[in-house]
Amino acid sequence: TQYSFKEVFGTLVAQKELFDVVAKPLVEDLIHGKNGLLFTYGVTGSGKTHTMTGSPGDGGLLPRCLDMIFNSIGPFQAKRFVFKLDEKNGVDVQCEVDALLERQKRDAMPVPKTPSGKRQIDPEFADMINVQDHCKVEEVDEENVYSVFVSYIEIYNNYIYDLLEESPFDTIKPKWNNCNTPVRNGDFIPPQSKILREGQNHKMYVTGCTEVEVKSTEEAFEVFWRGQKKRRIANTQLNRESSRSHSVFIIKLAQAPLDADGDNVLQEKEHITLSQLSLVDLAGSERTNRTKAEGNRLREAGNINQSLMTLRTCIEVLRENQMYGTNKMVPYRDSKLTHLFKNYFDGEGKVRMIVCVNPKAEDYEESLQVMRFAEMTQEVEVARPVDKPLCGLTPGQRFRNQAFREELSRKLEMRGGPVNRETEEQSDSEMLLQSFPPLPSCELLDINDDQTLPKLIEALEKRQKLKQMLSEKFAKNVLSFKTMLQELESSIVSKENYIQGKLSEKEKIIAGQKMELERLEKKTKTLEYKIEILEKTATIYEEDKRNLQQELESKSQKLQRQASDKRRLEARLQGMVVETTMKWEKECERRVAAKQLEMQNKLWVKDEKLKQLKAIVTEPKTEKPERPSRERDREKPVQRSVSPSPVSNAPPVRLRHRRSRSAGERWVDHKPPSNLPTETVMQPHVPHAITVAAASEKALAKCDKYMLTHQELASDGEIETKLIKGDVFKTRGGGQAVQFTEIETLKQESPTGRKRRSSPSDPSPPEDAADSEWTDVETRCSVAVEMRAGSTLGPGYQHHAQPK
Repeated sequence: TQYSFKEVFGTLVAQKELFDVVAKPLVEDLIHGKNGLLFTYGVTGSGKTHTMTGSPGDGGLLPRCLDMIFNSIGPFQAKRFVFKLDEKNGVDVQCEVDALLERQKRDAMPVPKTPSGKRQIDPEFADMINVQDHCKVEEVDEENVYSVFVSYIEIYNNYIYDLLEESPFDTIKPKWNNCNTPVRNGDFIPPQSKILREGQNHKMYVTGCTEVEVKSTEEAFEVFWRGQKKRRIANTQLNRESSRSHSVFIIKLAQAPLDADGDNVLQEKEHITLSQLSLVDLAGSERTNRTKAEGNRLREAGNINQSLMTLRTCIEVLRENQMYGTNKMVPYRDSKLTHLFKNYFDGEGKVRMIVCVNPKAEDYEESLQVMRFAEMTQEVEVARPVDKPLCGLTPGQRFRNQAFREELSRKLEMRGGPVNRETEEQSDSEMLLQSFPPLPSCELLDINDDQTLPKLIEALEKRQKLKQMLSEKFAKNVLSFKTMLQELESSIVSKENYIQGKLSEKEKIIAGQKMELERLEKKTKTLEYKIEILEKTATIYEEDKRNLQQELESKSQKLQRQASDKRRLEARLQGMVVETTMKWEKECERRVAAKQLEMQNKLWVKDEKLKQLKAIVTEPKTEKPERPSRERDREKPVQRSVSPSPVSNAPPVRLRHRRSRSAGERWVDHKPPSNLPTETVMQPHVPHAITVAAASEKALAKCDKYMLTHQELASDGEIETKLIKGDVFKTRGGGQAVQFTEIETLKQESPTGRKRRSSPSDPSPPEDAADSEWTDVETRCSVAVEMRAGSTLGPGYQHHAQPK
């Protein structure tokens, strides 16, 4: 598995190299008024605390950050208590008198809260802060004054505790009842936790947290070491000194500019800048089944994993909101750790994370989870705040004021009094007069004195000569200075003329370029206007295209619906036409058959009349034969067997099956086992049919016609066979359905049991043949004759095709 990070360090990397890459930019931002946050994250025993604190002889990130801060601002630090932090995460500037009173009050306390710089350094951590690099920030605003405040808190079981409080620190206190005895149910009251609040600048801070002003690296690290001894450290199966809490060491840097004289600090709130650097040593992420934790250790591990899981969830939600443009709420409040550093993730400072990995085989799964989460955090972009301008004196003004004051004090010491401009001018004139020859005494004591005046005249003449020499020298100097000025002016004029010519050329070039720019701007505006018109036209066309596409889709859907409705209507009409056609065809056939039967009856009646007339003519004494009445036959049915055997003297009749009228198609011939095997010509027979005893889906799938044979005894005692026919078609569900269309009835009717005589072919038969002409009708009709309506075999046999 491969993971990508901004920087990867080997196992033998030095603390200085790690500091230069990771923490040094954060310290530079701190001094320039920006915030920073540094995490160390990893599995238990992977080296987080060692990376943050270091070891004797090789300090970690924290002492190196402190050393770089004080190396940079050392000569520019304000006196103690000039900067004073308020209780709302802000800072105020006190006047010199209030700061002096605070210092006197601090000195009067028996146990000072801030360690004194004169005290000897604790040898336990002296080697850790002995950093020889002397690293410092290059660009420090020398016109500002600075003060450093440190605080140290820990987050344990999702509670916040101040590690710098002077009160006795009890990890767990038992709950006492009214009888002054501890409760035995094991219920404990946790120590007093600090509360998180949001300050006036909308930044989260810990209320009531001890913040100590420090003036050197030694003082700051001594404060850190004092809180480190109170931190929760317990033995686990994975690490003998495993940190069971998240520790947060906060460094606050207050800075404000000096006034114009460089003596006092400006007290306006808007000029004070408070920046913060938070160094966080996270507790180790681990699985509880590997630590063999029980009781309190198990609860600690659960809270540690819960806070780290909340940190992961916040990072994942931030990443999802930035990648997909969503606006999900980030669950900062689910954990004190994420709630405290909410402002950093919202863009109030730079965030760095150091992932510590131990290449132990047992930590393989946890290390994969750690690196997967750390790699994902790189995809989260934190918006940088706008840099706040730091106002102060003009660069270098502070040192110039200081040098002026030193020179002024030196002169005061030499003169022994105040120095002003008039005394300086007088001293210059005195020095000039002292260069002239001294005047002799000009007091005349005697009228005959002839030496004083010549001496005085001689001295005045010398002074006059010296004055003339000085005047001539001054005139020469003036003349030479004038010539030098003239030469300088002429050179300046020539240079100005040259420069003016060059400027005129450049102005012409600039004017040409301006005209070209104006032309290009006009052309650009014209093209932009054309592009805008084309975009609007394209938008209109796209809108029309979308509307036409929607209209086309709606019309096509409407046409499809109309076509499907038309197909359904055609199918329905076709079915109705077919059904109506079949209905009227059957009705026509029935009417034709009835008419034919009626005509046959009439013809038979006429034939009988003719036969009776012939019989009367030929045999006047014989009885008149009666017409076989169908009603009389129904009143007196002749009961006979299903298959009556012929008379003994009749030849045997060869049995044959009746061929169905629908024998030309593929049929399912359904013959229930309850049918009677009549063995007569009325038994239907369909060739190439699938004969089944019960209708099955498999047989129906192979055929397109269906026929059910049903036999029962009619009211006259005869066997009646009904062939119920139908069409087989497939359904949408993949099955088969049968629609019955026709019922074909096969019925055998018998006339009365009387003997009737057939019509003789010879009008005068012999006497001995009279008996042979009378035969038994039942014997003659023991085998039925298949016929259709309209045949000339007589009215006694009929075939009905009844529609459904």
